[in-house]
Amino acid sequence: MGYICTNTSKMSTAELNKKKLDLIAWINRLSDERVIEFLDALKASDTSADWWDDLSISQKQSIKSGMKDIETGNVLPSAQFWNALKNA
Repeated sequence: MGYICTNTSKMSTAELNKKKLDLIAWINRLSDERVIEFLDALKASDTSADWWDDLSISQKQSIKSGMKDIETGNVLPSAQFWNALKNA
């Protein structure tokens, strides 16, 4: 699973290098320590590992059950959920 990619087209080497330079410039302008710490943790994380493998059997079953609920339409609109929670 890893990361979210919003652009599915393959970048040229020049486009990739420009994107890297843009990111470096953006990082150099950062002043929010939380964002810097997040980026540092992201850099240190093992991106080759799949988080699914670290879940317990019960966690995997719970996720699969939720996915089945979505597929069968057994879901609530977000507003209805939050409204019911607020009025509980």
